Amino acid sequence: MRTTPSTRSGLYVILDPSVCPTRSLAEVLRDAAGAGVRIFQYRNKSASMKEAYAEASLLRTVAADLGVIFIVNDRCDLAMAVDADGVHLGQTDVPYGDARDIMGPKKCIGLSTHNPEQVRTAERLQPDYIGFGPIYTPGSKQDHDPLVGIAGLTQIRALTTLPVFAIGGITSENTKDVLKAGADGVAVISAVLNAPDVRTTVSDFLRLFPAPAASDS
Repeated sequence: MRTTPSTRSGLYVILDPSVCPTRSLAEVLRDAAGAGVRIFQYRNKSASMKEAYAEASLLRTVAADLGVIFIVNDRCDLAMAVDADGVHLGQTDVPYGDARDIMGPKKCIGLSTHNPEQVRTAERLQPDYIGFGPIYTPGSKQDHDPLVGIAGLTQIRALTTLPVFAIGGITSENTKDVLKAGADGVAVISAVLNAPDVRTTVSDFLRLFPAPAASDS
């Protein structure tokens, strides 16, 4: 399933067990989807393939039942194994063209970018969307790329027509600034996974976005 207009903006929740090891990712997915999130990504950079397959299979089933987009981080093999809706690639992962050959024309592919050169390359490749950041200091990563800030986001907005999801330290308190700088949506990890109440936190985020047009629903 390729992304639709209603899933190329808004809140994008990344499900990473290292951020909340005592919390059920399936429950987070259910609560966030119930509050209105339409796109999710599974990320686990330390699990074995067997462990990741078990986690991703469960989450994929829950996402399908709820009718939301389910993306796998980095790994085309895992994405295909669980029949995910797509894959999200980092700069050191399988090249976009090869990933498209593996995934086929109907699957969604997102691409992480961190500077203007990478954004220009993405514009030429035309993935379904790009992630751009880190905007602020991430709560889930110590070895992150250099911060780009609001100024960096404003700069690259003029370089691409692709949907842009800003990432890195995004909270409901700074989302307005991020949207004003040109992001179509925000990708969050810690802000939702560590929230005392997932539904309330998601609702706080979603109030900051324009209501989708009728044709997007």
